[in-house]
Amino acid sequence: MVIYEAADSVATLTIDEPERRNPLGSETITGLLDGLRRAIDEPDVTVIVITGAGDAAFSAGGDLASGFFDDPVARHSERGRFAELLRLLWRGGKPTVARVNGHALAGGFGLAVACDITICVDDAKLGVPEVRVGLWPMMITVALARAMPQKAVLDLMLTGRTIGPEEALRLGAVSRVVPRAQLDGAVAETVAALRNSPASVLLGRDAFMAVASSDIDTALDRLQAGLTAVASTADAREGVASFLEKRPPVYRRR
Repeated sequence: MVIYEAADSVATLTIDEPERRNPLGSETITGLLDGLRRAIDEPDVTVIVITGAGDAAFSAGGDLASGFFDDPVARHSERGRFAELLRLLWRGGKPTVARVNGHALAGGFGLAVACDITICVDDAKLGVPEVRVGLWPMMITVALARAMPQKAVLDLMLTGRTIGPEEALRLGAVSRVVPRAQLDGAVAETVAALRNSPASVLLGRDAFMAVASSDIDTALDRLQAGLTAVASTADAREGVASFLEKRPPVYRRR
């Protein structure tokens, strides 16, 4: 259900069930989790891209047609894998890009928003329509609430309405909106811009995630220590030296 490809320091995970709008069933979530772990463990991978196959959908969310209500205990355990997927997106240490090639709804919307950078085609539908079928977007609440204003998130959850990419951009759910013909170019441009020092990205990204919900004093203490850690890396010394010497940096990932 998930295709893993790696080339030129980029790992791409593609949800591959376009005829069903790339639902997030049990096998797909496991495939995404395994692929994400593989990309994080691969030293040559510096950027991770997540997308959907085809042009219709990034992902329409949970697979309601495949035993959604069977064996509640087993389903509860399976849903823990989706929670682990979200945790790994935030704690994996490598920048992630959502290539939103079409509609992103319910868990699919949450997955797209949970990525560090979300690039979306301009004709997609986005939202969390679960309430319209008697459900609620539980686990993705943490992703949406970190990216968007609280009242906007609750509006979408309570009404189940879908929004367009431009509104999602204003609310902070996506990073860029582009015409479909420009999607691959925009993703490639972003990936190229993310090829920075792996050491500074790891330390800086971890610090950013850690202080997102911290009080001011805790955050400043964490960031002070983080700056000292970044400044102690060989990559930082190389980056500054290359800047002063007016040459491209050669990072050593440490």
